[in-house]
Amino acid sequence: MADEGRRGEEDDRGPGAAYQAFAVMESLLDKLTLLHYEDVLAKHNMKLLSRHYFVSSPYLPSNPGEQFYMFTILAAWLITVAGKPFSEPQEYDEPNATVSNILAELRSFGVKVDFPPSKLKSGSGEYVCFVLDRLADEALRRTGFTFRKPKYPTESTEEESVMEDDAELTLSKVEEEMTVTEEADEEEESIMDLKALQLRTTHTEVEPSSKPEDILESTVDAEEWSLEVERVLPQLKVTIRTDNKDWRIHLDQMHQHRDGIKSSLTEAKGYLDKLQEDIGKTLEKVSSREKYINNQLEPLIQEYRSAQARLSEVKERHQQASGRVTEKTRVLAEVSERTELEKVKQEMEEKGSSMSDGAPVVKIKQSLTKLKQEIVQMDVRIGVVEHTLLQAKLSEKSNMTRDMHATNIPEPAAGHFV
Repeated sequence: MADEGRRGEEDDRGPGAAYQAFAVMESLLDKLTLLHYEDVLAKHNMKLLSRHYFVSSPYLPSNPGEQFYMFTILAAWLITVAGKPFSEPQEYDEPNATVSNILAELRSFGVKVDFPPSKLKSGSGEYVCFVLDRLADEALRRTGFTFRKPKYPTESTEEESVMEDDAELTLSKVEEEMTVTEEADEEEESIMDLKALQLRTTHTEVEPSSKPEDILESTVDAEEWSLEVERVLPQLKVTIRTDNKDWRIHLDQMHQHRDGIKSSLTEAKGYLDKLQEDIGKTLEKVSSREKYINNQLEPLIQEYRSAQARLSEVKERHQQASGRVTEKTRVLAEVSERTELEKVKQEMEEKGSSMSDGAPVVKIKQSLTKLKQEIVQMDVRIGVVEHTLLQAKLSEKSNMTRDMHATNIPEPAAGHFV
């Protein structure tokens, strides 16, 4: 990943751009190891990073939440080591704000950032590796660490150079002879390990002495040397054990996977095109059927709309009537609370109950009987009073007559008056 921001399409950057993140991640891991990043991870109870932890690939396991949290923790730590205070992000902080703050600090170091912050929210990919790698460079520069050029050992004596030249000539000759006889003796020949051979030669090699005065000359007969070479030729097959950690093996595997993806994509593209065509035809059929159904249901839709309008009017009238009923109910409740209504109700109940039973009739009959008895008594009393009055009148008349006779006629004897 270049500093100049060459992050366009993959075709513009070349076929190796897809694997650039792997190289950047391995370099980043070395820089983090130099800065002792394991102390920070131990503080948060997190495991150490793998060689391709932040690389985004379908062949690598991914955990976006964990990777994003790891990215923010390492970025904050690197910014702090680089000499700028930066608060450590928490697990539940806003991702957009955290990423924006990290990119702002990265720009303050003079690094050009020409990609959107959303590229970092996944927690993996070439942009995540790029940001951490640049922050690691700034942290190493702050601590005073610099990478030095490698120092290669120089040749010490002429004897070693002569022996190396002889060994190279011998090996080239042996390889030519091996290519001729390899197909015939492939099943019978035994395999010799290169590392074991190197160990054996190093143990048997005599320590170099001082520089010889004369030029070394071989005393071995050439014919005997050729016969010996033919005899031991089947045992001189050199095999190199493959190391799974070698980047060349990974590169070959990536090329194989890329070829497999291309072949699968060619086959899948035909199926996808056919599927797209079928979906397009189906959508056209659905659209035509929808238009036909809409045309057929247009009268019903109009009727439904008119029914909805009538329903809204009826609901409005019902609402108004409900308001009036509520008002009447309130008035009725107020009237019901008055004592006069209760009295009237009580009187009406009494009258109704008295009209429905025979108690008044019995009372009337009793009253009539009593009235008749009182009338008879009154008649008797009236008769007695009339008789008494008659007797009084007669007595008064007789007294008047007697007074009249007493004045004119001598008073007769008392026994002769009737």
